[in-house]
Amino acid sequence: MDDLTRREFFRRTAFGILPALALPRLVYASFPSTSTDIEVETAFGKLLGSRTEGVNIFKGVPYAGSVSGERRFLTPAPLKPWTGVRKVKRLGHPSIQAPNQTYGINEPDPAEDCLTLNIWTPANDNKKRPVMVYSHGGGYTHGSAGSVAQDGANLARMYDVVVVATNHRLGLLGYLYLDEIAGDEYAGSGNRGVQDIAIALKWVNENISAFGGDPNNVMIFGESGGGLKTSCLYAMPEAAPYFHKASIESGPGVMMKTADVAAETTELLLKQLGIARNDWRKLLKLPPSVLLDAQEQLQKMGDLSQIAGFHGIGAAGKGGFGPVVDGVVLPTHPFDPVAPSLSKEKPLLVGWNEDEFIFFAMFSGDTEAFQLTEEKLHQRIESILGDKARLVVDTYREAYPKATPTQLFIAIRSILIMGLGSITIAERKTQQEGAPAYLYNFGYKSDLKVPGTDYEFGSMHAMDIPFKFHNIDNVLDKTGHRSSGMAGNRPERFAASNNMCQLWTSFARKSIPSAKGQPAWPPYNLSTRPLMRIDTQCSVIYDRYKTVLKMWREILN
Repeated sequence: MDDLTRREFFRRTAFGILPALALPRLVYASFPSTSTDIEVETAFGKLLGSRTEGVNIFKGVPYAGSVSGERRFLTPAPLKPWTGVRKVKRLGHPSIQAPNQTYGINEPDPAEDCLTLNIWTPANDNKKRPVMVYSHGGGYTHGSAGSVAQDGANLARMYDVVVVATNHRLGLLGYLYLDEIAGDEYAGSGNRGVQDIAIALKWVNENISAFGGDPNNVMIFGESGGGLKTSCLYAMPEAAPYFHKASIESGPGVMMKTADVAAETTELLLKQLGIARNDWRKLLKLPPSVLLDAQEQLQKMGDLSQIAGFHGIGAAGKGGFGPVVDGVVLPTHPFDPVAPSLSKEKPLLVGWNEDEFIFFAMFSGDTEAFQLTEEKLHQRIESILGDKARLVVDTYREAYPKATPTQLFIAIRSILIMGLGSITIAERKTQQEGAPAYLYNFGYKSDLKVPGTDYEFGSMHAMDIPFKFHNIDNVLDKTGHRSSGMAGNRPERFAASNNMCQLWTSFARKSIPSAKGQPAWPPYNLSTRPLMRIDTQCSVIYDRYKTVLKMWREILN
């Protein structure tokens, strides 16, 4: 392949991220259990959920009104109170998206009106439990709150927390920037997707006491696209009053899209649809399927660049849809040039999985990546970094002398797409001298093999999801037997999951992550740079990436 410019490297690095952030399609199944009805009173009316295996579950709970028809691209209509008892035992509609990108059991089809949430709680007993509000992955275009891997029942039951997950607008329905052509009513339209989550947080603040949760102790967290959304929420004035700590997982959103790039994307969309600028209101009448098709065409033909490396992966470029630094909903980049002042006193977890890139190579069908020769390694790194490739490979070879060419390739690509941005966030949060930041690597290795190879999943992208929700033993394999899905079959996976769940729920409870029998996790600092490696036995590693980080700063800054 030809030598690429730095801009083209960023474009190609990100191109593989946008369509691939959803979880792989696994064969999930529910298992028989006895359930009883459970009723709760909210500010809007009574809800009827179910109590199953020691957890009260409420699915498809509305947190805002319509976002379709004349409300498209606007803030949601107010949620209207109802009379009687509203049954909430089925997942809500995911946002409009391409087929087969959600992973819930008996999940309805995507729909434009999608603003619902799911709640898992040990009891509706007015006890003040920590509340953990999760934003799903899938970039800004795919996914839902219903994925089995992120089901909150086990986390609520085993660790005495309240878990909430939201559906919110995705793609151009959530992120089409109309501020410059549609008037004041549409100010902030480029951030409706993350604004929906902020509105859900307000609902949580006003109602979660009835579910045994503490509205004054709310943690927001999310993986991949959910990490990017969490990065934005951390910097949003509208969200600030309603959460108290955060975790950004394999989705370091240091920077987001600028308004000028967002405006160019809007012009491209109008051109794609044959709509004149002053006729933009025609967008309100088009079927969602037409808009979705136009969105996908733009993603194929447009500049899908994201700013990678030290700037994270959040800034979807021209032709893509994602949050916009608009000065309204999102006043600044989340972590550039500094961490947001409005969250200075809110503790933060941030990190990534050791082998992130295995996921992206696997789902792009790149089996060659798992059997590289030294020559092929050099060719691939040269194709993305040009004349810097030899320095990069030599530095990594010195740092990891026993690694195979494939292992070096995965290490290089993984830190580029997730690691450098995560470290930058930890550094800039620490430089504020406010609440602490905690940096981590998820390191447990799944023994499942990449199809068509003898290479294991390792700690690939999305591998942490079932571990932090303790959902590592809840799927059926192709023969109909109960299996662990991505987590693999090693019995020690349960210990790794318990460690991660303890670290996350203790952070939610008291803002200090800890796990029984594991080392104390020091806050990040700019001297010793401690990092917690999460596995069956966790370990604190100081300045883990010292050698390679110095090199990356020299060639990317």
